[in-house]
Order: sequence, then structure tokens, then C-alpha cells
Amino acid sequence: MGIFTAINTAGSGMTAERLRLDTIADNLANVNTTRTPEGGPYRRKVAVFEARQGNEFERMLNDRIEGGVGEGVRVVEIARDNSPPRLVYDPEHPDADEKGYVAMPNVNPVVEMTDMITASRAYEANAQVINAAKSMANTALTIGKSS
Repeated sequence: MGIFTAINTAGSGMTAERLRLDTIADNLANVNTTRTPEGGPYRRKVAVFEARQGNEFERMLNDRIEGGVGEGVRVVEIARDNSPPRLVYDPEHPDADEKGYVAMPNVNPVVEMTDMITASRAYEANAQVINAAKSMANTALTIGKSS
């Protein structure tokens, strides 16, 4: 794997994790949203990742030259979590049903915070890969220099 391939791979991971963090922030911002334009409570969103692949020729060449090294990751879609909404008894709420229950979003702040920590750690790890690749490139450039 070349230095620039490592940087590109880590950069794709950083981009994907940033989008994942944006999705988590959107979920947390809407934790109490009971009314959406689609109707009903807000539905949790999840970023779906997929291994990034080049065209068929690039994949075959990569497999032969580099032993099948990956090319990074990309976000395929932002999927909606279809788990049922939480029902909270609040007969005074304007969106309460005839029994006094309000359908609240299926967002669990504890899960979202855990996901936020893992996404930020993955982002930091990819940043460290880029820094290590830059350091290796700088060291390689100084090999030929004389003191």
C-alpha cells in the first residue's frame, strides 16, 4: 500500500464518520419531536457504510499488486430505524391519543452518545493514520539529504 493510498483510505473513513456524527446529532436534536412533515414522531436515522471499490479492472489490478488492500469506505444511505416509537403517558400533550399516550421518537440518548463516542474515536484513528503517513513521507524525503 502506498502512502497516498493510505491517506485516501483514511480520508474516506474520516468523511464517513463525520456524516455519521451529523446523523447522530440530528437524532439527538429530535429526541422530543412528536410531529414531522411525514406524520408521526421523528424516526431515528442510521448511516450505512460500505467498502469503497473501484471499477473491475482497478480491483483486479489492486488484488494482484497490493494483495487485495481495501480502498476505504463510503456511506451508502441514511436509513431510518423502523423500531416502534416509545409511548409516554401525557394526556395534556397536544399529540396524545384518546388514551393519553404520546408516540415519542425511537431515539435512545444513551445509544446515541455511545455511537457518538465510537464515531469520534474512529475519526481520530483515521486522523492518526494520515499523520503517520505524512511523517513517513517526510522521513523518506530526508533520507537522501546530506547533513
